[in-house]
Amino acid sequence: MTRYALTLAYDGSRFAGWQKQAGDTPTVQSALEHALSQMAGETVRTFAAGRTDTGVHAAAQTVHFDTAAVRPLQAWVRGVNALLPNSIAVLHAQAVPPHFHARFDACARRYRYILQSAPVRAPHLYQRAGWTHYPLNENKMAQAAARLIGTHDFSAFRAAQCQAKSPVKTLYQLDIARTGDLIKLDFHANAFLHHMVRNIVGALVYVGCGRLPPEHIDTLLAARNRCHAPPTFMPDGLYFLGADYPDTFGITRPSPPAWL
Repeated sequence: MTRYALTLAYDGSRFAGWQKQAGDTPTVQSALEHALSQMAGETVRTFAAGRTDTGVHAAAQTVHFDTAAVRPLQAWVRGVNALLPNSIAVLHAQAVPPHFHARFDACARRYRYILQSAPVRAPHLYQRAGWTHYPLNENKMAQAAARLIGTHDFSAFRAAQCQAKSPVKTLYQLDIARTGDLIKLDFHANAFLHHMVRNIVGALVYVGCGRLPPEHIDTLLAARNRCHAPPTFMPDGLYFLGADYPDTFGITRPSPPAWL
């Protein structure tokens, strides 16, 4: 058996998340495993760095699988892509050590949220970016974001169904940059709770439109109660940019595409 790692990109608006579900529910994992099994001539099971939710996209998802099939690396890229729907693409394939695990060996993860602040939502950004009709002050949002950097109990930004053992995570980076009516929020953390990014975006939108002061982030962190925080923001603008791994594995994580 050989273990391979794939770098995957997909349009999450076409799927009910990454994880395979019962029945015919379309998921990224079920589509990928079907294509890989066809290419390998045997049943293939996959494991991903991040189990993205319904409507969430990926620019560089890392996936690993084992197979006894002997194929050139390009078969796991071009060959598998020919068997995948157009909304999923394998970007890169490489052989990895048999002990590598896409999820458990990830030492950090990165997300980007694309947010449009405009009176009318741009139709070409439908399901590609989050949207609010409120004018947003990105400087106040950045002030609030700075209060989230570091190691905190993020219970106020944790979904009720979150299965993480601990709500304590370390957020290394939360950068906010604006171009016209588009705001990009870049997140880098050792790990994320379920809906953590979307819940933080929801709180930052409240700060940006003046409904909350930047320092209220401290109050939310201290309360450790999801019920006291603003609502979860839409999944449309959320992109998984990839996971960080120890250099010894040599895992390829491409930079985000220029359009993102």
